[in-house]
Amino acid sequence: MPMSPFWHIIFNPAAGAGRLARRWPHIEQVLQSLGLSYTVKFTEHRGHATRLADDAILKGHRHILGIGGDGTNHEICNGILANQWADPLEINYALLPFGTGNDWARQWKTPHDPRTRLARLLAPQTVLQDAGRVEYERDGQRMGRFFVNVAGMAYDAFIAQKLENQPIASRLRYLAMVGQCLFDYTLTPARIHFDGQTAEDNFYTINIGLCRYSGGGMQFVPQAVPDDGLFALTFARQLPKWEVLVQTPRFYNGTILRHPRVEGFSVRKVAVEHVGPAPTLLETDGEFLGQTPCEFTILEKRLRVVV
Repeated sequence: MPMSPFWHIIFNPAAGAGRLARRWPHIEQVLQSLGLSYTVKFTEHRGHATRLADDAILKGHRHILGIGGDGTNHEICNGILANQWADPLEINYALLPFGTGNDWARQWKTPHDPRTRLARLLAPQTVLQDAGRVEYERDGQRMGRFFVNVAGMAYDAFIAQKLENQPIASRLRYLAMVGQCLFDYTLTPARIHFDGQTAEDNFYTINIGLCRYSGGGMQFVPQAVPDDGLFALTFARQLPKWEVLVQTPRFYNGTILRHPRVEGFSVRKVAVEHVGPAPTLLETDGEFLGQTPCEFTILEKRLRVVV
């Protein structure tokens, strides 16, 4: 009988607005009762999980388990995809989801129960997922970042910027913030280039997705397939703010593309630039990054996911 792998755990005690820290004794008990071999590192600040993943790969670890929410997942995946020590496909990556949105885990139907999830790590089964890379601007500097779920621009990024240093403890609280921020937001004109086509408008939102869910279960990119070598591109042209509120059920039930002001495509490359002086903002996987001009590139089957 083959031995189960040795797991390097990256644990974010701040996930779930700090609730996850109290769950560690129980999770550790489950790990030990299952007989899993592991070591663990705790994140201490924003961005720390990326460095911990890179360090783990440098030290020879090839099985990494993240315990946290979408932000933790985003950081660890960046550590894996950007590392200089091993091919990312040599890394087996698993997530035990514990956050507010858990959108990436929703795509893969990852169990939230620690025992159910951790038992799967004894004999891990993997799939390959596409990743995205975006180049953007922040503070006058050109920067780059990987993402594995959904990139949001315009209003989505405006919300992420507002919440950058505010832990959100529940989906209901997040939805309330979405409605509150709506009336503070001013639409700005942008131009989208995608696979030989161009669209220009005062967009309400622009989404570039690999997986279907974002914002705590919303489906702005219901056409997304995580391993088809394509981005799911959705954009909503200018809408009255009352119309956005009326259409909220469509965000969740996957019918947003039926709205006459919303268009969806499956594309290989996307670039977004602002028209006029005001930039269009950018977030990826719920993390605020910066602003236009932005260029998105697909990386086919670059992340090995333990399901």
